Amino acid sequence: MPQQESSSVPRDHRPDEVRYDAQRIEAKWSERWQQDDSLYAAEANSTKPKYYVLEMLPYPSGALHMGHVRNYSIGDALARYMWMNGYNVLHPMGWDSFGLPAENAAIQNNTPPREWTLGNIASMKRQMKRLGFAYDWAREVTTCLPDYYKWNQWFFLKFYERGLAYRKKSRVNWCPQCATVLANEQVVGGRCWRHEDTLVEQRDLEQWFLRITNYAAELLRDLEKLDGWPEKVRTMQRNWIGRSEGTLVDFKLDAPAGVAPCPITVFTTRVDTIYGATSIQLAPEHPLVAEFTANNDILRGEVNQLIGEQRKAKEVGDIGAIEKHGANTGRFAINPFNDERVPIWVANYILMDYGTGAIMSVPAHDERDYEFARKYKLEIRLAILPRATDSEETVAEPALPFTPLDGVLVNSGAFSGLDCQEAIKQMAAKAEQHGFGKAAVTFRIKDWGVSRQRYWGTPIPMLYCERDGIVPVPEKDLPVLLPENVDISLTGGSPLSRVPEFVNATCPKCGGPARRETDTMDTFVDSSWDS
Repeated sequence: MPQQESSSVPRDHRPDEVRYDAQRIEAKWSERWQQDDSLYAAEANSTKPKYYVLEMLPYPSGALHMGHVRNYSIGDALARYMWMNGYNVLHPMGWDSFGLPAENAAIQNNTPPREWTLGNIASMKRQMKRLGFAYDWAREVTTCLPDYYKWNQWFFLKFYERGLAYRKKSRVNWCPQCATVLANEQVVGGRCWRHEDTLVEQRDLEQWFLRITNYAAELLRDLEKLDGWPEKVRTMQRNWIGRSEGTLVDFKLDAPAGVAPCPITVFTTRVDTIYGATSIQLAPEHPLVAEFTANNDILRGEVNQLIGEQRKAKEVGDIGAIEKHGANTGRFAINPFNDERVPIWVANYILMDYGTGAIMSVPAHDERDYEFARKYKLEIRLAILPRATDSEETVAEPALPFTPLDGVLVNSGAFSGLDCQEAIKQMAAKAEQHGFGKAAVTFRIKDWGVSRQRYWGTPIPMLYCERDGIVPVPEKDLPVLLPENVDISLTGGSPLSRVPEFVNATCPKCGGPARRETDTMDTFVDSSWDS
């Protein structure tokens, strides 16, 4: 073939070629596409196979950024590909528009949250249309509008009917800058997810919770069905759920005569080592610690120091590497297996949100306990020896701490001579038979605290009546509307508590006066069911 002549004239400057005028051409077709509302609509009655494409709904922060463009371009490409392959595609869009970021931004810009949010939605929607994304806008949802958040409230009522929504006093994460509770997942390195320079505090508050722990086993099991998920992500999920098999054991508090001895419940995966327990250690936030420090200023000061050390370790995300410190409470607990009194300590490496917030310390068979015992000169008592081989008549004492499960019990009363696995079964059975414990499966995952002491969220549809107690709002009265024109600049409690026309209500049971719940739901409630 003859070679083509090359040209030194750049393509963009060749007079005989027409340049692509993106602004003119794309604007023309964008307008054309928007004139046909059914262009990207799913067919209501169709024999075509169905396909649902949903990207994560954006938070209307003001304008699209390149992360949005990347994410929604992928979804758009998939939807178009499936259309071209003969599928009836449902490809909707919406706005995850309630929550703290919008409220904080509204305060900073001296604009009501509703006005701020809806203005951002209009701006981002124009950008999406200009980009030509193939959405069925007739199915658009906006989570901060009553026609959507009514269903948040409906779900909440259904959860309450089934015992899955409940209220209790609990120690919670509190961001002093946001002036509200945060979920564990909203605390990063001991700081607020929205304010990286703000340390999160611990407070005891009455809160609404969703009993997600009822589904911990199912969540863990069904991870195996997520074949398309990267294994490292599934591992993170398994660790977050945190399943452990073990035994709950009650150590009675050694109380003065005439005082009922309340139990300290510990969870252990190695009840076979319980005869080697030489102390009980409590998390600094354990309820008993407050009781022990009530009239003991010296102990209270020591515990406050432990809390500070624990907080610093959480900030860097490495509680496991904390230098272990403790404070002796001067109190004792009774080991139910041998009736031995063991001292009660408070330790900075014990977490309240893991297990029961209390452990039995067995220094001969646990590395952390061993380090702690050496530091404070606590007794180290052997309860397990390595299993002897056929050629061995005796076994030398192992290097401590000895942690393998492949061993034989010693110094353990009637259980001496049993192998570890058999001892665990028999000891759990004895604990249950005598009413001081039982075999149990625990999970690291905790129930979801959904109460937020802020304005811009779904009102929780519950009432408080002096006669009837907690009363759900009847379904026929949904949605409970979020009032407008509320002063959200003041701190200290939910802004809704300062709106009498919202707070004052009528009890649907007795017809008497009632007080409306003034907490709103966590923003993640909105996005937990929209897909």
